Amino acid sequence: MDERLVAFERLLNIMDDLRAKCPWDQKQTMETLRHLTIEETYELSDAILKNDKNEIKKEIGDILLHLVFYAKIGSETNDFTITDVINSLCEKMIFRHPHIYGDVKVDNAEQVTENWEKLKQKEGNKGALSGVPGSMPSLLKALRIQDKARAIGFDWDKPEQVWEKVQEELGELQEEVKTGDKDKLEAEFGDVLFSLINYARYLKINPEDALEKTNKKFIFRFNYMEQKIKEQGKALADSSLEEMDVFWNEAKLKE
Repeated sequence: MDERLVAFERLLNIMDDLRAKCPWDQKQTMETLRHLTIEETYELSDAILKNDKNEIKKEIGDILLHLVFYAKIGSETNDFTITDVINSLCEKMIFRHPHIYGDVKVDNAEQVTENWEKLKQKEGNKGALSGVPGSMPSLLKALRIQDKARAIGFDWDKPEQVWEKVQEELGELQEEVKTGDKDKLEAEFGDVLFSLINYARYLKINPEDALEKTNKKFIFRFNYMEQKIKEQGKALADSSLEEMDVFWNEAKLKE
């Protein structure tokens, strides 16, 4: 038997054992697992950004366990089984890849994405922006909204046009800064972020990855600066900005 099938059957059997014999596993519901699944997904994201292959392997396993767990709970309520889940996925993948399982011709990945979104529309009475989870973080949600709009042709023609839009939104934000109207400021700031995310898309940059790398860079520099100041017997809050800048710039050289 294929070793992949053997490994997957072993996992399913372990899940059966846990659900039957472990007090903690017996108590779990889809609702109690939900926040844990989100946490595991973020841990996988961290491992990917660190390019830690061993951690990536472990985190994939943790998420796979959660998916099997949901399917096990679904089977207990006679709503669906792991077999239903996998067969449904297979049918969807075949339907959405007519360039592999049909006679559709594509030249690049962009055409595959466009066909994917169009085929999703045929699967039900849903709007073009359906499928973007309401609970998704706002930055990623903006990116997915823009991707879906692009798939049906609602998009700019050139990156230069998008950059002009960024500049236009920045100008409008500055005008509202003068008025001090908080609601309008918030609205214009949101427009600036949305347009920057759009520009990142044209530059082939994932804005979520870019921002997270900047977060990590800031944390490294800040922690370095804080540690160096502590080594001098001082507290960060008692240091001048000039003193902080010295160690901040040192940290930049160590990246």
